[in-house]
Amino acid sequence: MCAKKSLHDTRFVSGGTLSIQLQLPGVKLGVLEADALRVVPAGEALAREMHEACEHLRRSLTVEQVAALDSIRAVRAMFRAWGIDPSKYRPSSEALTRRVVQGKGLYRLSNAVDIVNLCSVETGWPYGCYDAGKLSPPIIFRHGLRGETYERIGRAMWHLDGQPILADQHGPFGSPMSDSTRTMITEQTTSLLLTIFCPLDSSSEKLQQALERFAALLSHHASAHATRLAIVLP
Repeated sequence: MCAKKSLHDTRFVSGGTLSIQLQLPGVKLGVLEADALRVVPAGEALAREMHEACEHLRRSLTVEQVAALDSIRAVRAMFRAWGIDPSKYRPSSEALTRRVVQGKGLYRLSNAVDIVNLCSVETGWPYGCYDAGKLSPPIIFRHGLRGETYERIGRAMWHLDGQPILADQHGPFGSPMSDSTRTMITEQTTSLLLTIFCPLDSSSEKLQQALERFAALLSHHASAHATRLAIVLP
């Protein structure tokens, strides 16, 4: 069992290895740090849970209904508050849910990343998961600056001017749309940082439950130990 920490609503998450500051409106972050992570292909139990979640969504929704879900609508409103058109720059959670409803299932990458994607379609919120050993705090959630770029996982270089991004001392590394290769989870990753980009008006209780759900799955399927769970408010 992973150790559970109480959640504290705060402007900064501190007291561990990382800190995060919010500079964008309309959002609160669910944050989890974990160590002793073992990154391997997903086992049968996790694969079965992913399949069951996908089948439930596929039977319950059409592609046209995805955008009408309360959680997806709230995330789209959050993007608009940042000056981002969610139809042009689709939130990662909406893109994953649309993929599942189309019958394509979830990507199969590794146990840790598969858990991230499973939890994201369960909640409808964008999740980001990063190799904590490659991060240098403080971390800021802000708009990208002119000239900032990063190489997206599985995609081309992304120009970040005006985009919602997470950045550390070395520059941008993540967003609610697509993350960078610099801090991606690999087989060598042993500690991670999870962020849940949650609309500010959403239930903090549900966000806490989402963090605890992720911690439990990570413990069961990736042998990881959650060292800190918290909610960051503006």
